[in-house]
Amino acid sequence: MLVQFPGLGIQLHINRIAFSLFGIDIYWYAIFIVLGIILAFIILKAQDGKFGIHFEDILNLSIYLIPISFLSARLYYCIFSSSFLENPLQFFNFRTGGLAIYGGVIGGVITCFVYCKKKKIHFLDLYDLVVPCLALGQAIGRWGNFFNIEAYGTQTNLPWRMGIVENGIYKEVHPAFLYESIATFCIFIFLMIKNKKRKFSGETTYLYLILYSIARFLIEGLRTDSLMFLNLRISQIVSVMLFAVSCFMLSKNRIKQKRKNQNEVK
Repeated sequence: MLVQFPGLGIQLHINRIAFSLFGIDIYWYAIFIVLGIILAFIILKAQDGKFGIHFEDILNLSIYLIPISFLSARLYYCIFSSSFLENPLQFFNFRTGGLAIYGGVIGGVITCFVYCKKKKIHFLDLYDLVVPCLALGQAIGRWGNFFNIEAYGTQTNLPWRMGIVENGIYKEVHPAFLYESIATFCIFIFLMIKNKKRKFSGETTYLYLILYSIARFLIEGLRTDSLMFLNLRISQIVSVMLFAVSCFMLSKNRIKQKRKNQNEVK
């Protein structure tokens, strides 16, 4: 498949299949997901003991977290996709694609919460440690969308527009995958810095939810493949809800922390 960035003078011939192993096609999307997981483990290993969370706990948690997040991302996508509602067995046909980040986040949050309750770990400390890596994983994973020629936006004439062929018709569109990749990488950098001077448990988590919900709301408005409900974009609805709740929780805890600091001074 030919992908162009005519405003930048770039032409690329890409294939969604990276290579075949024992007759099984290995897709670039899967490679980027695995790369994101590996980098997350490396970063978390380097932060062993931070916020009282040990790397061993992360490894034990990942046994449940990775498959559950993957399945919940798939389930979320299928629930709001009419084609899967018509044929529920398509849920198990993972090779056709179809994962929703918000579904993975929801499944991951629930899994982490249950694990923390059983292990008597403060769940907000765990979230604060993990969410920067989640943002990094999103930044890397979006490049799988590029190789699949998906998650692009409406037509545009901006200098960085992406030229693709859809159903035999050439069009130049917003590289929405790239927008989200850049946005989430910036969020990753910001959260890693913020974690060095975190003021209270949950601060990093709330900041991630606020920043990502803003980015996703704006980028989702450009996309042409959004999951819909009553003519509304599901991801934008979820983004608004997360933004409102996270802003409330962040403000509430900052006020609480400020009062605590004032009392300590007295």
